Amino acid sequence: MRKSGIFLFALSLLALTSCNSFQSLIHDDEVVAKVGKHKLYKSELRKYIPSGVSGADSTNLALQYINSWASGQIYSDMAQSQLSKADQDVSAELESYKRSLLRYRYEQQFVNERLDTLITEAQMLDFYNAHQSLFELERPIVKARYLDIVKTSEHKDYLIKKMSSNRPSDVVEVDSLARSCAIRYFDKSQSWIDASTLAKEFNTDYLTMLSRLKNNYITFENAEMSDIKTAYIRDIKRKGVAPFEFCEERIREYILSDRKRELLVSLEQSLLNAASDKGQFVIY
Repeated sequence: MRKSGIFLFALSLLALTSCNSFQSLIHDDEVVAKVGKHKLYKSELRKYIPSGVSGADSTNLALQYINSWASGQIYSDMAQSQLSKADQDVSAELESYKRSLLRYRYEQQFVNERLDTLITEAQMLDFYNAHQSLFELERPIVKARYLDIVKTSEHKDYLIKKMSSNRPSDVVEVDSLARSCAIRYFDKSQSWIDASTLAKEFNTDYLTMLSRLKNNYITFENAEMSDIKTAYIRDIKRKGVAPFEFCEERIREYILSDRKRELLVSLEQSLLNAASDKGQFVIY
């Protein structure tokens, strides 16, 4: 660190870890760090240290802030010494950023106060049917039951066999038994899930996983494994348009996004019209 650059009260800060918390350092407005002509006061540092933090944690947070503050000051001073007057003039960029930020905040407030978030199933179906190309599958989707169980379990074979049953009594029995003796079990046989989501359970990719699909089962086991991981695939869709129920959340997002965009277009036009009517907006 350059001698002319940073003057930190490191020893004072470190000493605090063995006595009182860092909070004791920030009661008055003394200087805690200096970079050239710039000084960091305890009152500013105090705002950065959360209440209730003490000991080494408060000291580490303080040092992090001091180093970040010092780095910022050094960069700023260096830029001012190396850049031309024209390059140092950021007033236009700051004004542009301010306008953009104010516009964004106002638009957010406007939308939050007016956005209709109620979406009926009929509206969702209309959107789904009108925009089928948005819902083309990128990966296969499946309906599946998954079981991870130790090989030595006396219930292993019974559970694996019963996993394929759709009889309500069998489904309840498997669910109850698996939860008491399996390492992990879940039933997604009534809803679609991304094949890559299921593949994570096997610690592999979905292509490798699906290559193991045989007689509606996917099984991973080897001599080094103490458990067996298996999934019963009730249904699979490899390509084409995803089913409506798989797309419902995305459809909601699309519809809300369209409504937000319509509100913002309407807002902009109404503001321009109002300004024009009042003579505040004139094109020469």
